[in-house]
Amino acid sequence: MRTIGRITAAVQIASERDPEKRIRCDALVDTGASHVVLPTAWRDRLGELRELATLDFETAIGTSIQGVVCGPALVEIEGFRPAFTEVAFVDMEPQDGEYEPLIGYVVLEQCGIAVDMLGRRLVQVKHLDLK
Repeated sequence: MRTIGRITAAVQIASERDPEKRIRCDALVDTGASHVVLPTAWRDRLGELRELATLDFETAIGTSIQGVVCGPALVEIEGFRPAFTEVAFVDMEPQDGEYEPLIGYVVLEQCGIAVDMLGRRLVQVKHLDLK
């Protein structure tokens, strides 16, 4: 999905322990974010995920917030290969009644995805680095 100045993608996140527990949403592609970031309010929708750590994250406006990193979860960004990865749950305030989940650079790399900034779209990486 394309929006002026922003890239969003349809994503599905499923629990590794219980694949029937899943979240489908549109998420903002944010190459400044490390993780897949979801609102804490959605955490129960993925069932029981293993908590890996509580970490401090810096937001785009420079504030520091804590998030709980859980995993593994299977992340499928529409049109690209899936990957097992960590998910960070943070307290979010909905904007106009909706949350804005993020897709960070770690999962983009794991799924073999590059960001075409001129075309404002996601593209498949043809070759992965082994150097």
